[in-house]
Amino acid sequence: MSKADRGLLREASQQVVAGGSAGLIEICLMHPLDVVKTRFQIQRCATDPNSYKSLGDSFRMIFRTEGLFGFYKGILPPILAETPKRAVKTFAIAGLGSGLTEAIVVNPFEVVKVGLQANRNTFAEQPSTLGYARQIIKKEGLGLRGLNKGLTATLGRHGAFNMVYFGFYHNVKNIIPVNKDPTLEFLRKFGIGFLSGTMASVINIPFDVAKSRIQGPQPVPGEIKYRTCFKTMATVYQEEGILALYKGLLPKIMRLGPGPGLHFISNVQVPATSKGGGREKGKTFE
Repeated sequence: MSKADRGLLREASQQVVAGGSAGLIEICLMHPLDVVKTRFQIQRCATDPNSYKSLGDSFRMIFRTEGLFGFYKGILPPILAETPKRAVKTFAIAGLGSGLTEAIVVNPFEVVKVGLQANRNTFAEQPSTLGYARQIIKKEGLGLRGLNKGLTATLGRHGAFNMVYFGFYHNVKNIIPVNKDPTLEFLRKFGIGFLSGTMASVINIPFDVAKSRIQGPQPVPGEIKYRTCFKTMATVYQEEGILALYKGLLPKIMRLGPGPGLHFISNVQVPATSKGGGREKGKTFE
């Protein structure tokens, strides 16, 4: 392996580690919003006594009936998916291509996560992550009706998000130059990441709603109502209206809007050693 190849591999590895660490922090901080988002997306009828009336109401009901750990249901699958997901984002081409590749990697984890998040029993009463995954495989298999159901919706969700996110970010960062002042540079990175994540979330949420309906519990046990991505979108639109395709938008923006900002401000500076033994100016990986 040449010196250049080793340098490229080292740089990529550093980005995977840095991105994975930031991703882990983001998951731990933002997972309660992901639980709330999923609950909103799978509820169908506003007259259901178990439905949430507002964001605040959802937090109160989950805490009262399921306890503090209810907000962390299904947290293990995204944690387990974080390292391969970051590796895919590092080594694959940016934008739509990386989003589609990432979706294939994370979809089985998403199926398990959504199922655990939809469970309204107390944290202690719900099955373990591994136990629930085994249950899905035993009953429904590994295919598109089992551990990989909702793959088309996940492809749409991740592809649309990354395409909008990377496209917006790379255009805006060229307009807003790097600032030497640390505080202003912090705000620049966080602001660009927040706007990119918010715009991408607004664009891709219909795919997210379809994914939650397909991967979550069906209205009638044993009868599959939501099977394919675009048919699910059409059914939701016909039965519940256009706004139903945007259910969970607020917690999604609160969850994903700051997320890219957290990743950008966590970028590390890796000092390069000069030939004379000194240090060159650190390089920031963005």
